[in-house]
Amino acid sequence: MHSRTVRETSYSRDHADVIAWLLEGDISIRFQAYRDLLDEHEPALQKRIAKEGWGLRLLDAQHPGAYWGRGFYMPKWSSSHYTLLDLRNLCISPDCRAAKSSIAGILEKHKASDGGINPNTGIQVSDVCINGMFLNYASYFRADEQLLQSVVDFILNQVMPDGGFNCRSNRGGAVHSSLHTTLSVLEGIHEYRTNHYTYRLDELTEAETSSREFILQHQLFLSDRTGKVIHPDFLRLRYPFRWHYNLLRALDYFRNSLTPYDTRMDKAISYLIGKRRPDGTWKLASGYPGEVHVVMEKAGKPSRWVTLLAMRILKHYKIRA
Repeated sequence: MHSRTVRETSYSRDHADVIAWLLEGDISIRFQAYRDLLDEHEPALQKRIAKEGWGLRLLDAQHPGAYWGRGFYMPKWSSSHYTLLDLRNLCISPDCRAAKSSIAGILEKHKASDGGINPNTGIQVSDVCINGMFLNYASYFRADEQLLQSVVDFILNQVMPDGGFNCRSNRGGAVHSSLHTTLSVLEGIHEYRTNHYTYRLDELTEAETSSREFILQHQLFLSDRTGKVIHPDFLRLRYPFRWHYNLLRALDYFRNSLTPYDTRMDKAISYLIGKRRPDGTWKLASGYPGEVHVVMEKAGKPSRWVTLLAMRILKHYKIRA
């Protein structure tokens, strides 16, 4: 199936050993390692994500009504919303019927009067962070563009004066954008563009540019006023990310969106390199409490997810470490 072995790549012996370890992991890890580290797209591997491992376990947890958990947003992290985000990040086929039917149900039942997707769990106005994540996986699974238009309208109505987004911008009190929300929206815009949607794309591109700049102004994790770490969680290399921001997620977005290297990424890159273990892997920080369908990896142990993401970031930006 594969045209070359790990040992035949330009990686050093240590790197090759780590890649070989990645290729022993879940099928979704293998697919992404071949694609992102060895530059080999393997459609046959992607098809297997729905048939084995984590992907199959997530699909098996879906209820007959095309939902997970107790519905769209409850409970965390086994609801339809976060399961669909997990499936997208596993890189299961965009043609996955289970995902498509669930998204169709969300679009039918959870559109609010402000145009956004709303869990209808007491939230009076739609949450910008939720809508950024929704745009991400709905675009990945190729939802009908016309049905996404009100979501795009809602998101564009929430751009803040500093160029980013904050989930409290339409609920009062927010005067500064949030890294959490801004990154969720950026991921959504990128997926929307990648899948060739066109509605208000120029305006989304402007919002994308200003949002990237907002994150870079903070050097990904530092206060633009004091230069101190904004929150210690931004330095914890966790996966799945859920709605939370950390520098690993931000760097992987910049890689995925083909954002040119910027020297304001230097400190985040240096921190990432500094967390690498002597054997070339990275450990997983403790996750977020809540109900899950599957525990992918154990905190405190070498993590294939974190290692894959870190290695593909360094490879993309041609950083040898």
